[in-house]
Amino acid sequence: MELPKAYNWKDYEDDIYQAWEDTGYFNPDNLPETHVEPYSIILPPPNATGTLHLGHAMYVIQDIMIRHARMQGKKALWIPGTDHAAIATQSKVESIIMKEEGKTRHDLGREELNNRIDTFVEGSKTTIRNQLRKMGFSLDWSREQFTLDSKLMESVQTMFQKMAEDGLVYKGDRIVNWDPKLQTTVANDEMEYEEKKAPFYYFQYGPFEIGTSRPETKFGDKYVVMHPDDKRYTEYKHGQTFEAEWISGKITATVIKDKSVDPEFGSGVMTITPWHDVLDFEIAERHNLDKEQIIDLEGKLLPIAGEFAGMPIEEARPKLVEKLKEKGLLTRVDEEYEHNVNVNYRGGGVIEPQIMKQWFVAVDKQVMDWNGKKMSLKEVALDVVKSGDITIVPDRFNKTYFSWMENLHDWCISRQLWYGHRIPAWYKKDDIEGVNPVVQVDSPGDEYYQDEDVLDTWFSSGMWTFSTLNWIEDFDFETGKPKPGTDLEKYHPTQVLETGYDILFFWVARMILMTTYGMKQIPFETVYLHGLVRDRDGAKMSKSKGNGIDPLEMSVKYGTDAVRLSLVIGTSPGNDQRLFEEKIAGYRNFINKICNIARFVMMQLDEVPDTMKGTNGNPLPIESKDLALADHWITSRLHTVVEEVNTHMQEYRFSAAAELAYEFMWHEFADWYIEINKFQPNPALSKAVLETSLKLLHPFVPFITEQLWKSLGHEDSLMVAKWPEISETRNDQLEKDFAELQDIITQVRDLRGQYKISYQQEFNLYTSSAISTDDAKVIKNMCKVKVVEGEMDGNTTDVVNSRYKFQVHLGDLINTDEEKQRLQKEIDQLQKYVTGLEKKLGNEQYTSNAPAEVVERDKKNLIEKQESIVTLQESLNKLG
Repeated sequence: MELPKAYNWKDYEDDIYQAWEDTGYFNPDNLPETHVEPYSIILPPPNATGTLHLGHAMYVIQDIMIRHARMQGKKALWIPGTDHAAIATQSKVESIIMKEEGKTRHDLGREELNNRIDTFVEGSKTTIRNQLRKMGFSLDWSREQFTLDSKLMESVQTMFQKMAEDGLVYKGDRIVNWDPKLQTTVANDEMEYEEKKAPFYYFQYGPFEIGTSRPETKFGDKYVVMHPDDKRYTEYKHGQTFEAEWISGKITATVIKDKSVDPEFGSGVMTITPWHDVLDFEIAERHNLDKEQIIDLEGKLLPIAGEFAGMPIEEARPKLVEKLKEKGLLTRVDEEYEHNVNVNYRGGGVIEPQIMKQWFVAVDKQVMDWNGKKMSLKEVALDVVKSGDITIVPDRFNKTYFSWMENLHDWCISRQLWYGHRIPAWYKKDDIEGVNPVVQVDSPGDEYYQDEDVLDTWFSSGMWTFSTLNWIEDFDFETGKPKPGTDLEKYHPTQVLETGYDILFFWVARMILMTTYGMKQIPFETVYLHGLVRDRDGAKMSKSKGNGIDPLEMSVKYGTDAVRLSLVIGTSPGNDQRLFEEKIAGYRNFINKICNIARFVMMQLDEVPDTMKGTNGNPLPIESKDLALADHWITSRLHTVVEEVNTHMQEYRFSAAAELAYEFMWHEFADWYIEINKFQPNPALSKAVLETSLKLLHPFVPFITEQLWKSLGHEDSLMVAKWPEISETRNDQLEKDFAELQDIITQVRDLRGQYKISYQQEFNLYTSSAISTDDAKVIKNMCKVKVVEGEMDGNTTDVVNSRYKFQVHLGDLINTDEEKQRLQKEIDQLQKYVTGLEKKLGNEQYTSNAPAEVVERDKKNLIEKQESIVTLQESLNKLG
């Protein structure tokens, strides 16, 4: 058995991944017959817009779960795929065409644009596949899906039709989020809020003062709203009218009393613009008020604005304010007002609410049979989490989920795009306004035309857990159950959905809505939410800041296993983590350490004579009665670690599991047992411990563990090796005994360090206590000392604990006078430094004005230096 002196991942990773694919084990149908229990995860589909980023690298958590399940003997299925991401993809391709050809989509036409997008997407999908492979993800490529594949398109159209038949999909006039830049509607959860400073204007509106940051929307305002319990306005009755001078002359306004008004904001009175504000729209709906459009779909003012008609709103605003000022209606301006501006996170366009005829999903209509009750989509989505059918990890996100779901409004699912799932609704050719749709998958005839809009991307991705399992063919719509023996029956519901907490409502809630309706079952049993990956200072990574990390570049530089470990260790469910290059480089050192451990074990195995080997070529194990304390200790520690790793894995504490395996491999197996094996060999046990350790580490660092597994002579892949089981050989007393031995060795090593005694200088450890030959041998070789029976008189230093007692005569090893002088000089220098630092930190002017991180660094430095003085003083005291 041979390994190169240095492990270069570039020489192995691609070949190892190809070997994994060649085994066919990524496909659960090809796993050994011992793999019976189904286990499934679906990959959150990356957008087909380009390359993967650091967030996608967090798929490593799913790969850990899948590899662990596969080694547990489960039929583990991980389905890959990509999302067409209509808004992002169409926007990107349109921008490329405009930049390269100077053409718009209207110059090309719908068919040609979609052909261009398809070509772009195919290239992106190839790039994404290669990147997922580079990260070592064990995906079943034979089941790869794309949200616009033919079967998935049929699934989406069928779902739309069935929901329409049940009255859950309808076309109606409601207020929606309109993006004038991309010319499409946008879902609430596709918006970002940018905090901006802008003037807040106060105007006189009849007897009332009203405030707004958007005066350009106020041309049609004829309702003034106040809280019914606001005592300042008790003289005004609901429905009362009054005349007021306004932008274009006198108007008749109506008083509306509504509890949604905040009496503490401004004067407690506001006018409403129902066409361009969600809250105003809801007030108008409650009181059956008129609604009038002020701004068109291009973001320009309509004729109602008089002389301002046709102006973009940003141009019209200051001119309108000037007119109101001239009329004496501008009362004051708050120039420091800060408010949130809604923008489309896909394209950055400022959102302009509009009342439009769009397609919606009715979330409050009670048409679903669930647990013996008629329930709405919203009620079912709440019930499955409240009842515990679906568990969210960490559970603190339950509150967030419930808050979002309880406030969910009907979901606008139509988008004014050309790319995506075209809505399967048809209109007679003389129905130009699209008032009477016929909803069905296929065209009703030549006299009909199809709806121009496409479905919200989240509609199709909300079906991802079951559409990818051939729902359209393998679901029995009459019985409401999957057909027996199909993938849909075997692998749905999936076991876990692992994703970022930032899309809990974007995607997770949509999947629960769509799946409970379409499958009559939950989409997954557990939702595991990971946090965001931030830079070393906790800032969000971005290209503009230049603080991002490309996981694929890091894989080339440090190896994929190092990147994977850096993404897992130090993170916990729902919490953000910090990542920086030095962290990744540190885990590369661990990968090299694993390789060095394996090289030593293999070297030992090569030295075993044939007479000491069994028929399988492996070394014969040492009989139990002949095992040394270190052998018993490592065996017990290994089984303790196996037990604890298993618990961590079951409870989704992947960082803790990886850290435990890491610490055992490096700081117990390598630092102690391997070192002891150099003079007290047990190659059979070393090999067994190494192999079990490789199994524990495989889900986290699959490349190096696979390579070493094969180097140890195993023919089949480590992917299907049996996961370590908890054994009864754990022995707490033996672990305690060895810990006492470790303590003595550490004390002796510390003595060498304190008094700068070279390891070339051997000295005596005296003891009057009985000590076993094995223990004496370990102390002798690990400390480079002689263990001598008997006590010493005179000035000695004790090395003791509850199991052992030794004495060292330092006078034989060092010049005590010179050592005392050295230690005292070092103490004096440190004390002088500490005094200066204490004075500095006692200066309030310094601590108040210096950067907080500098002050904190000084405080930490002070504590470290004070501790050093204590340690040096203890060393000095030992010398008398």
